[in-house]
Amino acid sequence: MPRTPRVEYENAVYHVMARGNHREAIVFDDGDRELFYDTFAEVCGRTGWEVFAWVLMDNHYHALFRTPEPNLVAGMQWFQNTFTRRLNTRRHLWGHLYGGRYKAIPIEDAATSPRGSVVWRDYLRTVIDYVHLN
Repeated sequence: MPRTPRVEYENAVYHVMARGNHREAIVFDDGDRELFYDTFAEVCGRTGWEVFAWVLMDNHYHALFRTPEPNLVAGMQWFQNTFTRRLNTRRHLWGHLYGGRYKAIPIEDAATSPRGSVVWRDYLRTVIDYVHLN
């Protein structure tokens, strides 16, 4: 059965997360963390993504960002493939790094509230807190 297509639209806000294969590490030391940061910064520069919050843990990451263009899929494909190739080269590894498809949850306007409303801002703030508390 084919995968459900991703929801992409201008100015969408997403909570994106991905976990290591078999819940194993995706970074092993500070050099790997710097590589992740540099690759994430590069994809944000290429795509125009505006980051609200992000966290990198040893075996997974979370990111909350806005896509001014409908380019989530292309950007995430480039980011995860590029980081995997760079990490594999650095660590002399082979194969995929992530366990399955990344999750991308669109942060819809809470209760159909207009963007910028108090309800929507409070919901966005809650998701940002969740990411930072990880």
